[in-house]
Amino acid sequence: MNIPVLEINQFKKSKPFDGFYINQFSEHLDKSKTLVNRPHRHNFYLCVLFIKGSGMHEVDFESYSISPGTVFFLRPGQSHFWRFESEPEGIIFFHSQDFFDLNFLEHKLNTYPFFGSHQNPPVVEIPLDEADKLYNRLVEVHGEYRKGDVLAESKIVSLVNVVYIDLMRKYITSAISSKKQPTSYMSILIRFERHINEHFQDERLPKFYADLLNISTKHLNRVVKYTLNKTASELIAERLILEAKRLIVHSGNDLLQISDSLKFSEYSYFSKFFKLKTGLSPSVFRKKYLVHGPLSY
Repeated sequence: MNIPVLEINQFKKSKPFDGFYINQFSEHLDKSKTLVNRPHRHNFYLCVLFIKGSGMHEVDFESYSISPGTVFFLRPGQSHFWRFESEPEGIIFFHSQDFFDLNFLEHKLNTYPFFGSHQNPPVVEIPLDEADKLYNRLVEVHGEYRKGDVLAESKIVSLVNVVYIDLMRKYITSAISSKKQPTSYMSILIRFERHINEHFQDERLPKFYADLLNISTKHLNRVVKYTLNKTASELIAERLILEAKRLIVHSGNDLLQISDSLKFSEYSYFSKFFKLKTGLSPSVFRKKYLVHGPLSY
């Protein structure tokens, strides 16, 4: 069975606002157990703040600690799962691309570093006093969402805008390198990653992407080296490996089928490539993950 992709309307009992949802985290989990009690993906952007509780959050096979003051961000397509060691409290909201594009005319989602490059971590830790302030602001958003008073959507948009700006400032100082990146370089990197997501199964050479970006392969590598200290080929390979991991663990396909779906000419080549990048063969990776089990709610 393939990993499910959840949509916003699966969580909403009614539709006061198109493309937006917010709830207390405990209530969200209680009402959505059948949807979130196994690894899944979303077709929307998600943000969750924890003010109580502990545990682990797995995002695309990387594990992150949950504690009071932790804020997580997820982009469409990322697989994730929760495991809690103590009862969590907090607030969660998510929205579609269209909701953002129609209401935030002066910004783009990739303006925010946590929704920009895939290389940026999906988490930031904020001090407890700031977490309490953020929580109270999101409680106000939740109240507007539930009541649906006059101009409620406008107020929600304004409050979410402030939340994102505050989180971006904290993220920039806490979660990513202090090295200032040229705006032109970040724009190229974001577009490069977008093209990789669209073509990685068929196109593995940096020149293909450089041509799409109307730059030389040399300049593409310069951009990736400066911003991430990696090569363009490494970014393409990382995306291919991530998809391989998702299919190995979350699909019911055998390894040969997975190799074929990723356009490898032979399974032996796929196996060698996977082991070179992860240190494990595809079969050992699947067995290790299934033996230890995914994170559980």
